[in-house]
Amino acid sequence: MKRISEFKKDEGGMILVFVALFLVVIFGMTALTFDLGRMASTQTDLQAYADHVALAAAGELDGSNDAITRATLAAENMIRDRQSFATGDRDLDSIADFSLRFLSGLPDAAADPDDNDPVDAFVTNDPTQAGMVEVTATPRTVFLPFANALAALLGVAGPDGTVGAVAIAGYTQYACDVTPLMFCIPPNWTADANKGATINLRTGGNNAFWEPGNFGFLDPEDNLINPTGPCAGLTGSKLYICMVAANGPLTKCVKQTGVDTEVGQRNGIGSAIYNSRFDIFMATMSQLKNDPDYAPGPQVISGWENSGGGCLKNNPTVSTDSMPFPPDDCFATDSCAPYARFGDADWSQGKDKYLSLNYGNGGTYVDPPNSLTPHPAGPPTPVGTTRYDMYLEEISRTAAGDDILEGRSESGRPQCANTTVDDPNRRTFIAAAIDCAANPIQGRTQDVPVKEFVKVFLIQPLESSSGSDFDIYVEVVEKVGGGAGSSNIDSIFRDVVRLYR
Repeated sequence: MKRISEFKKDEGGMILVFVALFLVVIFGMTALTFDLGRMASTQTDLQAYADHVALAAAGELDGSNDAITRATLAAENMIRDRQSFATGDRDLDSIADFSLRFLSGLPDAAADPDDNDPVDAFVTNDPTQAGMVEVTATPRTVFLPFANALAALLGVAGPDGTVGAVAIAGYTQYACDVTPLMFCIPPNWTADANKGATINLRTGGNNAFWEPGNFGFLDPEDNLINPTGPCAGLTGSKLYICMVAANGPLTKCVKQTGVDTEVGQRNGIGSAIYNSRFDIFMATMSQLKNDPDYAPGPQVISGWENSGGGCLKNNPTVSTDSMPFPPDDCFATDSCAPYARFGDADWSQGKDKYLSLNYGNGGTYVDPPNSLTPHPAGPPTPVGTTRYDMYLEEISRTAAGDDILEGRSESGRPQCANTTVDDPNRRTFIAAAIDCAANPIQGRTQDVPVKEFVKVFLIQPLESSSGSDFDIYVEVVEKVGGGAGSSNIDSIFRDVVRLYR
């Protein structure tokens, strides 16, 4: 009894009870951590896989008619990954491991920044509108032995071991250092299908119906002006004059998915602005003839007499022994179809006239018709198929400083400006082609999608030196930027693929 009494009073070893209790808790926490770690690792694997699949698919969403098809193939074939702890196949490499939905946009983050907002309203199957893709990884189940055991001991339902992941990525093309011009195109028109064709561009009114061939401006005010370019610090009409006529890095980058338009003719923007590229400095441009930012290019055949050199004056004399590049033949007969301002790339009659007058010695095509005096034969005739090809040939075969035309009332070289640039692209623009029927523009319109950016060649100077309504004749050179079948000019265009969610 004495020993029992002493044992009852003995407090030695009590710590072992607490140790045992704490060991149960520690082992339980460790077990749960093990289970939760397996779930977290699997979720990370699935999220990484969904992110990569989304980026691969989004890189194909360039607005082409086959964009969704190419995006789906890229998602299926480009990404391989693995998961370690979920039941079933560990490989992540097939269409069974994800599902796709294509989106035209996302809920306005400025209005509601919640990334969990549903995107059902933006789902589209139109490849020309699909600029984003949502990838949902196929859910996987992770076996949780310790969590299930604990749940059984406590008599509660076991935890759900299902994990998944969702990612949204988008594609955006940015155009940098481009002329802030836009023009309306016919439905389904593409530049690459119309290389070498003439377009007659004419200013569009603020409230008038905009038809194919109307042109206007992109708004440069909102973070568009290149801070190191020649237009930095300018405002109003001076800014627009610079943005159209200057040579150099004019703009920052604008998104192809949405540009802001300034339609109608800007006050102070007359034909003289465009003619500076032909070494013709009149009206608004007369004070800029010696400014290197406005220097003309290496070939300036205008069709106006300038045999004495110097600068052309108002109402210059039309040359009888030289001419600029003519538009497509259908413009001379008003037979361009189905759209009156879009030619068909057939300029065979005009080409004969151009070669005969500028390089031949006959007078058959001389204007006026009764002036048939033969002219001296010039250099061998260029053989380019398009006007732009012929223009490049005329420049490349003539040594710097030599006349392009011989024995004519204009040399084809700048005579007015005291500085010139050797870049043939001085007579080209990169302009935004917009389907104005599908995207009506009234006044200043924001976020107008660009069908494609097009490089066009200014084939002749504008006849009127002032006024607000005039015609610009350009030849389509090619589609530029990203996308299937286009040339990619790295210094101008950037294709950006990014994750949004």
